[in-house]
Amino acid sequence: MSFESETESFAGALMFEREMSENTCAAYARDLRDFTSYMKRRGKTCAAEVTREEIDGYLAAEREKGRSSTTRARRLVAVKEFFRHLKERRIIRHDPTELVDAPKKATVLPRVLSEQEVAAMLDAIKGPDPRDLRDRALLEVMYGCGLRVAETCALKVEDVIADGELLRVMGKGSKERVVPLGRAAGRALTSYMESARGLFTRGDLGESHIFITRLARPFTRQGVFKIVRERAAAVGIAADRISPHVLRHCFASHMLQHGADIRAIQEMLGHADIGTTQIYTHVDSSRFGELHKKYHPRA
Repeated sequence: MSFESETESFAGALMFEREMSENTCAAYARDLRDFTSYMKRRGKTCAAEVTREEIDGYLAAEREKGRSSTTRARRLVAVKEFFRHLKERRIIRHDPTELVDAPKKATVLPRVLSEQEVAAMLDAIKGPDPRDLRDRALLEVMYGCGLRVAETCALKVEDVIADGELLRVMGKGSKERVVPLGRAAGRALTSYMESARGLFTRGDLGESHIFITRLARPFTRQGVFKIVRERAAAVGIAADRISPHVLRHCFASHMLQHGADIRAIQEMLGHADIGTTQIYTHVDSSRFGELHKKYHPRA
C-alpha cells in the first residue's frame, strides 16, 4: 500500500468507527500530511518502510524548525494512532512508534484578561442595532458559558433549554454537556433572539442555528474570531491578547478566582481529564507573587 491509501484508511476509521468530529479528523490529516511528506523526501513510499530511527529523525527535524513541544507531541500522537491503526488492520507487522517517547510539554499558562477588561468589552456593545444585539449575545454566551468557538457556531435554537436557564452544548468527540446560562448571557441572548435574529435569518424558518451572519448563514470560526478582535480593539485590548479561546480561559480563571470548584469547572468546560482544567490553578496562583510584592511590608 502507499501512504495515500494508508492515510485514507485511517481517516475513514476516525470518522466512521471512532466517530470523531470533523475538526479533529482535519487536525489528524494535517499532521499526517506533514509526517508523510517528510518520509517521502527520504524515499519512503509506505508505512512498512518507516523505522523508529526515522521517526526520531522526524521529531528532531520538527524541533530544529522551532516547533513547540506541544506541537511535536500532538504530531507524534497522530503518527502513533496512524501506525496503531495499520497494525490492527494487519497492514503492517511492526509498529515503529511503540517505544518512541513523547516530547515533554512545557507548561504554558493560558492568556487571560482581567474581569474589568472583559466587562469593558461587553458593556461597550450596547444599543438596539441588530448587529450590536447579536455580537453582545455571542460574546456573552462564549464568556458566560466557557464555550469553544466551534461549539458556539454549532448552537441551535433548540439547545436553549429549561426555560432559558441552560444551554445544551455538543463538544469534542460529539460529547454532549449542559451548562448554565447566566443572567447576563441569558438577557443578551433573549434580546437578540426576540429583536434581531429574524433580520439575519431573513425569515427563513428552516434556519435553526442561533448565531447568523449578515449573509443569512451560520457563523464560521473565522467569522467569530473577527468579531472578537473587532470588539476588543474598540476598548483598547491589543489583538495579540484576545481570541475566542481567551474568552474561554477567562471563564475558567474568573470562576476559579471566585471560589468555584475545579471539578465543576471541568464539567462546564467539557474537559475529559481534570489535568487539563488544573492549568487554571496555575493561572490563579501566578497572581500570588504580584499580591505579595504589592502588600507585604518586606517584599
